[in-house]
Amino acid sequence: MTVASQHADKLDIEAIRADFPILHQTVHGKPLVYLDNAASSQKPRQVIDAMREVDERFYANVHRGGHQLSNESTSMYEESRAAAQRFLGAKSKNEVIFTYGTTSAINMVAHAWGSANLTPGDEILLTEMEHHSNLVPWQQIAQLTGAKIKALPITNDGLLAMDELPGLLSERTKIVAVSAASNVLGTINPVTEIVRQAHEVGAVVLVDAAQAAPHKPIDVVAWDADFVAISAHKMVGPSGLGILYGKQALLEAMPPFLGGGSMINTVTIDSFTPAMLPAKFEAGTPPITAAIAFKAAIEYLESIGLDHILAHEQMLADYAHQLLADVPGLRILGPAPQQKAGIVSFTVDGISPNDIGMMIDTAGVAIRAGHHCAMPLHARYGIASSARASFYLYNTREEVEIFVAAVRKALAILS
Repeated sequence: MTVASQHADKLDIEAIRADFPILHQTVHGKPLVYLDNAASSQKPRQVIDAMREVDERFYANVHRGGHQLSNESTSMYEESRAAAQRFLGAKSKNEVIFTYGTTSAINMVAHAWGSANLTPGDEILLTEMEHHSNLVPWQQIAQLTGAKIKALPITNDGLLAMDELPGLLSERTKIVAVSAASNVLGTINPVTEIVRQAHEVGAVVLVDAAQAAPHKPIDVVAWDADFVAISAHKMVGPSGLGILYGKQALLEAMPPFLGGGSMINTVTIDSFTPAMLPAKFEAGTPPITAAIAFKAAIEYLESIGLDHILAHEQMLADYAHQLLADVPGLRILGPAPQQKAGIVSFTVDGISPNDIGMMIDTAGVAIRAGHHCAMPLHARYGIASSARASFYLYNTREEVEIFVAAVRKALAILS
């Protein structure tokens, strides 16, 4: 028995599945097999109940009133921030900013930090495997500032070409923006080494951890990352909520991204002074219910153990690799299961991924088909799109078998 399988065996899958009401239904008359977790995970009762409790018992705007409901909501809101601080390993609650998702968090850094620090001729280093949310904001700020974009290539087997990294880094490199795990390939990237090399040339590093946070332990201090972005909805939490971690000195030096209520200290008719961290970057009414309930999601994942979750996913991915190995014309993108999170993206010669996705939906199997907001990655492999099955803590070996059987049946019809 491998170390991964030993970890995976520690999950009580039936007990976990019992926590997720949405899984216990039929789709097209078939039991639901939900394998679109890289897009958005499902929520357990603990999170659903937490959301309901907020809205039924003490919902009110936070940091805005002196009445009982506002005080209670504010207290719970800040308790959730403390939970996120613990989850990420941040040194201070001031380094934890509530946003509306990973996309919102990356835009905040690109526009607030970028506008203040990038000048013509500076370089932004990305990778070929980035999600559009970690590409387009940098393209926008490059157009505004005159900075240039470079990209670290990926290998044929879906790994970053780390031997090319030193040649791409220089004193002109001001920021490196990299995903901790690819949303298409599943590849788990060597964040600590990337950060080390970037810091040697004086660059700061933003880590898109949207696909890593749900599956593996994160320690922003161990990474030494300057910025880290995550989304709650990919980690059994509510939608419309994200976290931006930033080193306190960097956040203090950055101008506010959005203006309005909550992010000010004083305002006159022609000027303002910003609030202290973290309020400085939390303009307007935040997603209060989602933010408070996120604490329940964090506690749920911590109670199970991120190491166990990753091992379980890798076991399922390995099983899927085995069962798909002899399917004619089928190509799995990315590295071996031990080098990635539980994502299996694939193409089949001559058959549209969208057709595969729609066909296996009739068997109750939910996957994703398309470019997955990663068009440059697909272009790198000479394809326009792929089909993607993504596993999580509540998926089973039986569901992998149902998925593969549905793919085989679909291909028999579509071929």
